[in-house]
Amino acid sequence: MDTSNFNQVLVVEDDANIRRFVTINLINNGFVVHEAASGEVAVQNFIANRPNIVVLDIMLPDIDGFEVCRRLREIDPAIVVVFLTARGQDLDKIKGLEMGADDYIVKPFNPLELVARIHAILRRMQLASQPQRQVLQSGPIRIDLSANKLYKHDISIELTPKEFQMIRAFLEHPDTALSRDELLNLVWGDDYVGDPKTVDVHVRKIREKIEDDCSKPYWIETVWGLGYRFRKEGP
Repeated sequence: MDTSNFNQVLVVEDDANIRRFVTINLINNGFVVHEAASGEVAVQNFIANRPNIVVLDIMLPDIDGFEVCRRLREIDPAIVVVFLTARGQDLDKIKGLEMGADDYIVKPFNPLELVARIHAILRRMQLASQPQRQVLQSGPIRIDLSANKLYKHDISIELTPKEFQMIRAFLEHPDTALSRDELLNLVWGDDYVGDPKTVDVHVRKIREKIEDDCSKPYWIETVWGLGYRFRKEGP
């Protein structure tokens, strides 16, 4: 990911008061902010300005936030997406995570928490972008840390940033049973406060991409009552 626009944020929110409140707090914390009140405008704004961070409300007056996320991911799979969801809408959270969201904030929220979440995401991504030459491999599955690429049988597989960080955590701890909390800490950081279901959603999406039969996963084993384990070698 290009880090040159890490301080540029697109705020997509149809409520003018919330949008302005979020924008002011982001500006006060050193971010350059672009605004959009609808999904279609958000896509146009993104194409014009190419920020690397999008704060995205789900309920919008035209296309919803999920469709906006899908379109933006087609343009740039590596963008950072933070969804804004209504309190108690667990299905929205899960769907957002399935679409590769990096985080979600539940309304009503403290804008300072949003700023802190974005800073935490960027710290981890900037560390991950440091030049590296290491390659991790298990059987036909290989990740190139310098290019942030996953390969299976030398065929490139597209991952979201969080999916890549999770497969990296697995390959760095092969044949090790990792709890959901451990995976949250490894991928989202110690300061992340979120639902452990986040891990399950990302594991399911990774299985769909790397397993021959994701209904009978071989590579990522479920450790019942704990979490998951990644096999060190292939069949």
